[in-house]
Amino acid sequence: MESLINHIVQLQELTLIRDEQKASSHTHHLEQLNKSIATMTAELPEEEQAIYTKLSKKDHVVIVPVTDNNCTGCGMKLPISLVQVVRQKKGVQRCPNCARILYSAQSAPKRVIQRVKRSAPRKVGVNRFSSAALMVPEIEADSMDDCIKSFAALMEAEGFINDAGKLADLAMARESVLSTVVDHGMAFPHVRGVEGGALAFAMGKSTAGLSLGDKERGLTHVVFFIVIPTAASAFYLKLLAGLTETFRNPEAVEKIMAETTQAGMWKALVKMTRPTIK
Repeated sequence: MESLINHIVQLQELTLIRDEQKASSHTHHLEQLNKSIATMTAELPEEEQAIYTKLSKKDHVVIVPVTDNNCTGCGMKLPISLVQVVRQKKGVQRCPNCARILYSAQSAPKRVIQRVKRSAPRKVGVNRFSSAALMVPEIEADSMDDCIKSFAALMEAEGFINDAGKLADLAMARESVLSTVVDHGMAFPHVRGVEGGALAFAMGKSTAGLSLGDKERGLTHVVFFIVIPTAASAFYLKLLAGLTETFRNPEAVEKIMAETTQAGMWKALVKMTRPTIK
């Protein structure tokens, strides 16, 4: 059963990576991803293949971990008896509410919920997911691993997540599957399955440029590090598409590169993304 669950998790990850590629208009690997997804789907036992195929037509988040006795897909509190069966890995178990496949996983890093005063105005756009404190005017790293570690440490220091070490390890593991470096001098390293709270991201820039991906794509100048709770997977694609659309314009990159402070970067980012991130 454990090997079957791992197979479905890996299949889902490839499907979500394909969605990311489409959202960022990065089509270099789509053909190979489609072939791998088709092969892995065909390798599933007949019953599980039918379940996976049916669920994936509705939402590509098909299998989710159980956290604190809750389904992380829909948030429903699960019966203790069901949680115990999931932990014992006795057959494929599904959430009674959203019908997603459930599995037991090691504890994940947590997204710390930011307390907001009731009188505070409702946040819109990128204000919901980041702040000036998560802007990095100059990235002091020369590899993707070092970038990821520094961003994870910053997010923990600013109270957005816990366990920066585990977060960095997961992000580097994701990077090993397929690089998150895309065209237009951007990279989007990220971690899925972060527990609790909402999606959050940090952004940094490199004046000289970083050699993080294939040499054909040139240097990377803008890096976004994103943590994604399971329930926010769909919105992550919208955020990714919005950021890509914004920074596809060379003028947007130039404006960010011209800023030398956290406050300046944040002000420019908020203004530039108003049309693309609602």
